[in-house]
Amino acid sequence: MSTDRYPFHEIEAKWQRVWEERKQFSATEDPSRPKFYCLEMFPYPSGRIHMGHVRVYAIGDLLARFKWMRGFNVLHPMGWDAFGLPAENAAIEHGVHPAIWTYENIDYMRGQLRKMGISYDWDREVTTCDPAYYRWEQLIFIRMLERGLAYRKRSTVNWCPSCQTVLANEQVEDGRCWRCDSEVTPREIDGWFFKITAYADELLAWCDKLPGWPERVLTMQRNWIGRSEGAEFDLPVAGRADLKVRVFTTRQDTVFGMTYAVLAPEHPLVDRLVIDAREREAVAAFRAEVAKQSEIERLAADRPKRGLRLKASVVNPFTGAEVPLFLADYVLMGYGTGAIMAVPGEDQRDWDFAKQHGLPIVETVERPAGFTGEAYAGEGVKINSGFLDGLTVAEAKRKAVDWLVGRGLGEAKVNYRLRDWGISRQRYWGAPIPVLYCDACGMVPEAEANLPVVLPRDVQLSGKGGSPLADVAHFVNARCPKCGGPARRETDTMDTFVESSWYFFRYCSPRYEGGMFERRAAEYWMPVDQYIGGIEHAVLHLLYARFYTKVLRDLGLVNVDEPFTALLSQGMVIKGGAKMSKSKGNVVSDDDIREKYGADTGRLFELFAAPPEKDLEWNDQGIEGASRFLNRVWRFVLAHLDELRSAPSAASPHPSLDIGRAFRRTIHATIQRVTDDIEHDFHFNTAISAIMELVNALYAFDTASLDRVPAGERGRLLREAVETVLLLLGPFCPHVTEELWSQLGHATSLFKQPWPSADAEALRRNEVTVVVQVDGKVRGRLTVDVDAAEERVRQLALGDEKVRPWVASRRVAKVVVVPNRLVNIVTIA
Repeated sequence: MSTDRYPFHEIEAKWQRVWEERKQFSATEDPSRPKFYCLEMFPYPSGRIHMGHVRVYAIGDLLARFKWMRGFNVLHPMGWDAFGLPAENAAIEHGVHPAIWTYENIDYMRGQLRKMGISYDWDREVTTCDPAYYRWEQLIFIRMLERGLAYRKRSTVNWCPSCQTVLANEQVEDGRCWRCDSEVTPREIDGWFFKITAYADELLAWCDKLPGWPERVLTMQRNWIGRSEGAEFDLPVAGRADLKVRVFTTRQDTVFGMTYAVLAPEHPLVDRLVIDAREREAVAAFRAEVAKQSEIERLAADRPKRGLRLKASVVNPFTGAEVPLFLADYVLMGYGTGAIMAVPGEDQRDWDFAKQHGLPIVETVERPAGFTGEAYAGEGVKINSGFLDGLTVAEAKRKAVDWLVGRGLGEAKVNYRLRDWGISRQRYWGAPIPVLYCDACGMVPEAEANLPVVLPRDVQLSGKGGSPLADVAHFVNARCPKCGGPARRETDTMDTFVESSWYFFRYCSPRYEGGMFERRAAEYWMPVDQYIGGIEHAVLHLLYARFYTKVLRDLGLVNVDEPFTALLSQGMVIKGGAKMSKSKGNVVSDDDIREKYGADTGRLFELFAAPPEKDLEWNDQGIEGASRFLNRVWRFVLAHLDELRSAPSAASPHPSLDIGRAFRRTIHATIQRVTDDIEHDFHFNTAISAIMELVNALYAFDTASLDRVPAGERGRLLREAVETVLLLLGPFCPHVTEELWSQLGHATSLFKQPWPSADAEALRRNEVTVVVQVDGKVRGRLTVDVDAAEERVRQLALGDEKVRPWVASRRVAKVVVVPNRLVNIVTIA
């Protein structure tokens, strides 16, 4: 075996084979041990894993191996989020069935993960497009349907007239279809929804009970849920006794500053308000323009607000004054009532719109001294507000609601930005929705005994005309489970976010056939102790998973409130200024890196180059540096193998010389630092830096201790240092460290060893360096005994040859001694 360079091809294949033969990472429930469920967000099998993907798996593997060595019973599974639109697109483009494309990709990506040496329990692998998996979410759909948590309604969607299909928001680019570039139009269709809004308050409340989550993610979820307290009331349409515009506001105290009102372009009242043919044409044109924008674009604070003034006006019930009525793109139908009272004095969006359209601005809150802004949203005393004048904002809010309620004009109201989860997809490659339509019985859920409703394979995919399932007669035509008569199956499939909302439960007992999971196993493993994934999933996936877990709890299936105790959102891997991705053409192949440098080197670079929550800039020099470091460790161990093997594998007794004591102090200081960096802070980059410093100290001690330290003592210290390096480096670079551990003569795996503990006695110092300041400036340093007497330290400081010139011509007024750290000398002329 090469002693000069680490032969990674040979070593990595060897240890991957050994770990597999030993079933080393298989997990079983063991109530006598603390458990640790470590999980990376499972991947979509898109074809190839690149170095942009490797980072999350390296982080998960590091934590899993670390926790094994800390004595935990670790569950570390892997599976595949296998349904989705890319498989359908590939089928259309390449003429291959989505199932074939998906399973071929899974086979390739599984091979890549195995070659990385990731410590997965492959016996727990799940694939969401397997009927044995999705049958259980079909059952939960039926349970939710029974409880009113699943329902069907008409909604407005993005429609591509060329492809004849519905598009998700992210598939609309500048108002056009991402596939054919046709102009997208809004269209109303029937679809299925999960009633996530029923859990809005609980989802929001639990954001304050997840200390292991990044505050950035929790803030995003709070904002997405968007709970707001306010008032709802009617604005009568002037001259139209039959029409009223219902508005919601969180700032009912500002109602005296209403100078106009706004309807969302989609508001159903618009068609009744517009009676003039020319105005109707203008409204249609405005609606068509707004339909080209995504909701994100419409709500963006940094873009001009677009509006259309209607001929109708409304009446402010507080003042009796008429105010103009507009359609505007910054008001959405899905939030509140789809209509607002506009108060430009206290709302920046309204202020911007008012300025664009020459509308009056009335201030209703007294500005603080020195305020030079535009709209003012802060606290203050009410002005220009009739009977609310002189009150604080909070007092005025309460009084305005009381006024509305007392006159029967409105009510206090809580609204949410969160909307119910639309799960219908007019696509093929997804889990069938288990519902039938019978002429006699109406809409009927499939009988549980008939589950799963299996997705048929014999379909023709064109990408046009909605779901191809509608053309599969043997799938569509079925018997009603209620009356036995002819019925038609639902041809929509479920959003793939449904599969990813419970897969972590299935890992607990993936082969269990009596339900979604075996309850005993789920109660042992859940919740997930550490979840790892990208910040791009901060809202939808994580929010849906939280909701689904609470539904399962309320169905009596689980006893946990939240699925993930702690969350780590890793940053992106950047190359050439952009996120590494196939579409950007800046991918670095994991296969190429493994072939040239080995899996351990690629992992080490990605864990060292940046803290995990920060973006990582890929550079070839960094990967070369990681390779050099591993080869440095490899060469040292093999060059000293005889000496290391002959030394006992036990903690060194107290070294007899200062050089040995200092070296052992470095060993145990590194243990303490690396442990803290991994366990408490996720500072993997600084942990690696500490290990590198220990390797430098190892080389230095090796040279300095020759002929100075007794041979037996030197051997014990070298072995303690080398074994410490391997134990600390193991979770980062498992193959090379496992091999070197074996070379030292150990018969059991490195990862079966306990994590090293810092020896407090080794860390103890007999001497410390004390800084000496004169009038606040450092003038010298002293080496003194630990806890030396204060008077002794004072005398040494005043007598130090570097300090004396700074006090010789001045009078010492005061000497402050901070034990073991500092002497501060204060002088006067």
